[in-house]
Amino acid sequence: MSTTPLRFLLTNGVVSDPSNTPPVTTFLETHPGAYTTSRTHSNASLVLFWERHLKRLAESVRILYNANPQLLFGPNKTVVPLPSLAVDSVLLRSRIGGLVNESMNKVLPVAVEGRREEEELSITTLVSGNLGELGESRELELGRNGAALDVSIHIGIYVPPVFGVRGKGAQLAVVGRGRDAAAAKYSDWVRIRKPLERFRPPSGTELLLSNDGNRILEGTVSNFFVVCQKDNNESKEKTIHCFEVQTASISDGVLPGVIRQLVIEVCLSKGIPFREVAPLWSEREIWEEAFITSSLRIMQHVENVRAPSSWESLHGNSWKDISWKEKQFEEGPGMITTIIQKEIMKKAVSEGYSLSLFG
Repeated sequence: MSTTPLRFLLTNGVVSDPSNTPPVTTFLETHPGAYTTSRTHSNASLVLFWERHLKRLAESVRILYNANPQLLFGPNKTVVPLPSLAVDSVLLRSRIGGLVNESMNKVLPVAVEGRREEEELSITTLVSGNLGELGESRELELGRNGAALDVSIHIGIYVPPVFGVRGKGAQLAVVGRGRDAAAAKYSDWVRIRKPLERFRPPSGTELLLSNDGNRILEGTVSNFFVVCQKDNNESKEKTIHCFEVQTASISDGVLPGVIRQLVIEVCLSKGIPFREVAPLWSEREIWEEAFITSSLRIMQHVENVRAPSSWESLHGNSWKDISWKEKQFEEGPGMITTIIQKEIMKKAVSEGYSLSLFG
């Protein structure tokens, strides 16, 4: 039996040979554009927050075209940026949604047939600009014409971790500066973040970003949250009002993640105190819980966070050259993390996009 991982890649309606389909990171490294990653859940019967992902994808295309067109078309390409807001956001979202769903109709039913029962499917959608359809230095009529867009769907197997298992939490390390153009999710970030990997400790799950070593922004592929105990809390009985959830603001330069937004919505609906402020490493003594979010993991509790004793030591060659300080958390997710995860999973069902709508 072949041990080659199941992968499918469809670009502009054409499915590549699965045996030659690269891993998704390799694909993204070599193709410019805006992208988003979701996955199936409930035994591959629903796609997680699909409408939210399509909305974010269209917004990323609009942002990149107006502000960083080379990230959409590729380096050394010349394109005339549209005036601000010249692209109708609603029309753009509708057009991209139609193109993407048309591609999903072709590839998803085939991919579902090849999975095993315990497996889910990871779904990465990349939208790239195609100057071949436009000619150099022409405005991209995104709102009226889809011919200037290439749409690729990469599908692979994903086995979700079980939430709340002791000893299976995230182990994080603060290792590098925040991303540029963070308001949009773009494929070139996969290449840019690679040099940070030399600082990943052997047990590291995810790398965190900070511009000064104190204000923690996000992970390289996730958003980062801490749960702090309030200064004025003197009660022995712990309730949700004794704590405050913190995560860096979009204005700090972090990715507006789909699950990040859901955490905010849950906190507001459940009355959990929440503040968009970058968690401070210097205040880690009041961190009671921490968790990271992404569309694959959804939520994962944090077991420990490491940060360099000296920010200047990041000029070294590897994690071995760094003296680390560490913040440990109790094994297993805390009360606030558990409440938020439970509510998000409820939303995952209520907002799930049925696979029966594809194909």
